[in-house]
Amino acid sequence: MQLFYNPSIDYSATQFVFSPDESKHIVRVLRKKEGDILHITNGKGYTFEAEIMVADQKRCKARIISTKKTIPKRYKLHLAVAPTKMNDRYEWFLEKATEIGVDEITPIICDNSERKTLKLERMERVLQSAMKQSLQTVLPKLNPAIPLKTFLEGEHSGLKFIGHCDNGEKMELKRRVIADRDITILIGPEGDFSKDEIDLAKQKGFVPISLGNTRLRTETAAVVACATVAIINS
Repeated sequence: MQLFYNPSIDYSATQFVFSPDESKHIVRVLRKKEGDILHITNGKGYTFEAEIMVADQKRCKARIISTKKTIPKRYKLHLAVAPTKMNDRYEWFLEKATEIGVDEITPIICDNSERKTLKLERMERVLQSAMKQSLQTVLPKLNPAIPLKTFLEGEHSGLKFIGHCDNGEKMELKRRVIADRDITILIGPEGDFSKDEIDLAKQKGFVPISLGNTRLRTETAAVVACATVAIINS
C-alpha cells in the first residue's frame, strides 16, 4: 500500500483536492486515473480511503470512501536531541526515529553544540516522507530549536532521562523504562553535555542513563534510545 499525506483533510470531510505537487505526482508520475483508489493520512491519526474523481495533474480531486482512526499509543516519547555538525546525520535520525515511533522532537542548543541553526522546513519534509514510507498515521511534532536551559525550564511529564558520556552512576535505559509511561530523553552534541548542563538536568529531575558500553554518535544514541523505548512498550 502507498500512503499519501494531506494535513488539511478533516475526519468529517467527504471530498478534497490535492496540492499541485501531490496532484502532479499522483497523475503524471504514478499515472493514476479516475476510479483509482488512494490511501491518505492527515498525520493526526486518521487514514482515508479515497477514489479519484478528477485526475488532473494540477488539481487532482478525490472523494472519501471510508475513514479509519488509528488506536493511539499508550505512551508518548519526546526526544530532545542536539543538532549534529552535519545536517544529513540529523535527518537520518529524524527518519529512523519516525519509522520506529517518536511523538515529539526538540532540537536543543547546548554549550558544546557546533551547529545552532536548522532548516525546519526540510526537516518537516523528512518526517513526512518517513511517516508515509513506514505507513504511520501520526506525524511527529517538530519544535523549533531552543537552548537546553530553556528546555529544562519547561514542564515535562512522565519519566525523564539524560544520556551522557561523563563519569558517574548510570543505569541502562532498558532497565529504567517503564511501559505505558510518557518519556522525555535528552541526547547531547558530539562534544557531549557540559558538566553544568548535566548538573542542571539532574536538578530538574532528569536521571542519567547509559545506552550501552560503546560511545555512540549523537544521532545513533537518539535512535538507540527510541528503539529501546519502543521495544519495552511492544
